[in-house]
Amino acid sequence: MLIRIHPDNPDDRNIQRVVDCLQDGGIVVYPTDTVYGIGCDITNRAAVEKILRFKDINTKKTNLSFICYDLSQISDYVKPIDNSIFKLMKRNLPGPFTFILEANNNVPKLFKNNKRTVGIRIPDNRIICKIVEALGNPVLSTSVKCDEDDEDEYITDPELIEERRSYIADIVIDGGIGGYMGSTVVDCTSGEPEILRQGKGELIE
Repeated sequence: MLIRIHPDNPDDRNIQRVVDCLQDGGIVVYPTDTVYGIGCDITNRAAVEKILRFKDINTKKTNLSFICYDLSQISDYVKPIDNSIFKLMKRNLPGPFTFILEANNNVPKLFKNNKRTVGIRIPDNRIICKIVEALGNPVLSTSVKCDEDDEDEYITDPELIEERRSYIADIVIDGGIGGYMGSTVVDCTSGEPEILRQGKGELIE
């Protein structure tokens, strides 16, 4: 199902339709400030496992990420953050970054790799942030792209995404044409931030 939501003024009715879907264990394709993502409520194990199989993700070796709607929600899922790291995040979020942090016990076991770390995103995108806020739980964050042969138009155009991903996604949100460059990944677990992958975001240190 394709649902069009205005990126600057998301209407509450359609936001609630997406939230209801996520609460029922549904999988949603959504816009961010980088690429279109595919995700679910992180507390729904069956939905998370379905996406992991779809993306062929090994949770022991891969940092899983999820979307929060603000910094206060992040603090519910990670161990206490050093003040300098908190200020770094505050300068750069919302924005096209994934911050790797130490997970606390509120993070579902599926999200914890061998290092017990997790990736956190607060995209500069009103649609997904409103969804997460209304849901009350973070949403799994992974790119809709699952094949290196996927052409850019098939991961940036929501109508084409719906054609290719309708077999797994219950809802595809049309929030406009998306990007094709992922977020900048910043590891903050050693005290000194380290850029693991340079993506769309230019980190303000």
